[in-house]
Amino acid sequence: MDEKTRLLICLGAATAANCIPCFEHFFYESRSRGLAPDEIREALDRTDKVNRGAHMAVKNSILPLLPQPLPGPLPGGEEICPGRKPDRGAAA
Repeated sequence: MDEKTRLLICLGAATAANCIPCFEHFFYESRSRGLAPDEIREALDRTDKVNRGAHMAVKNSILPLLPQPLPGPLPGGEEICPGRKPDRGAAA
């Protein structure tokens, strides 16, 4: 495999894995090896399309398992992402 292809694959894999340190490492290596920003951007756009397609496939597999129509908000006003910190200044 040539170096350019290897680096583009690594950038895509780092993006798909949501690994910022990995992406930064391969980004700077790619730039130092002469890859153009447009080449990197194209690899990221393709990674994003694959991720969105995979998410849609998972969602389409899960939705038939759920009761229809979907119930309202989560009980107790829970956030969808439990790692998100509530904004203390926001109106309740």
